[in-house]
Amino acid sequence: MTLHNRVTELLGVAHPIVQAPMGWIARAQLASAVSNAGGMGIIETSSGKLDEVRLEIRRMRELTDKPFGVNIALTYVRDPGIVQFVVDEGVRFVTTSAGDPSRYCAELKAAGLTVFHVVPTLKGALKAVEAGVDGLIVEGAEGGGFKNQRDVASMVLLPLVCSRVKVPVIAAGGFSDGVSMAAAFALGAEGIQMGTRMLTAAESPAHPNWKNAIVDAQETDTVFLNRGGNGPALRALRTARTTRLEFNNPENMRTEFANVLDLYFGGDMEAAVPLTGQVCGRIDAVLSVREILDQTIAEFHQTLGALAARYVA
Repeated sequence: MTLHNRVTELLGVAHPIVQAPMGWIARAQLASAVSNAGGMGIIETSSGKLDEVRLEIRRMRELTDKPFGVNIALTYVRDPGIVQFVVDEGVRFVTTSAGDPSRYCAELKAAGLTVFHVVPTLKGALKAVEAGVDGLIVEGAEGGGFKNQRDVASMVLLPLVCSRVKVPVIAAGGFSDGVSMAAAFALGAEGIQMGTRMLTAAESPAHPNWKNAIVDAQETDTVFLNRGGNGPALRALRTARTTRLEFNNPENMRTEFANVLDLYFGGDMEAAVPLTGQVCGRIDAVLSVREILDQTIAEFHQTLGALAARYVA
């Protein structure tokens, strides 16, 4: 089963499901599996390793002939040539995040790319639309990773933004299956982005210790860090390290990521901060990307059908 709406048309995908651009994780191994399964695989740039990213983009073309995109994390990518970088690599879809949407939007669109910007507030959404983006990724505070310090849940943020903009919206933060996808569509979205769910996928390069910790986690097993501190806040899995940080902001949160690769790929859960969304409490197995997407779309249609049968006269 497939869906047809503005998101699938703009992105050229069968399923309006986007994989989140998780630093170091969102590379060809995972992104190609998402694209091959009918979704939109995304290559990250937040690691700042553009030479490695270039190789990952080229590897994508060996692993899939389906559409894929690149995220430009504005705060973390300092290279002024980033737009030409993605244009030269033949990328057609870009998400921008963590910064001013007007910074590269006009240049990207002039090169013929489709641009969606990630927003955590209505103010940010309106600014992005004014900048000329083709669509928005509206991210509630349930999601893992770096967040706005003034957190707003998807249940509030998503319908608010959808009521005020005309561009297509992809919902992020708390979405992991067909039931939550149906909820997102009921609130006005035309697609969903999955982060934590894709982090646990069989094709994700994340260490099994991290995946298993997510599978074993309860819905209360994340912490919201750096509220009131310097820089952005973030949501992460509860560990001894993140519990210590929950009410004690470090002078520089970035220092907590100094040994991030020991966590991501070495499996040391205390080496850094394991960015994870609250939806960890709803994930109970490591599945392949294709299983995740196929089950999500099937459950989405089943949910809509069941609601119609029960409530529509």
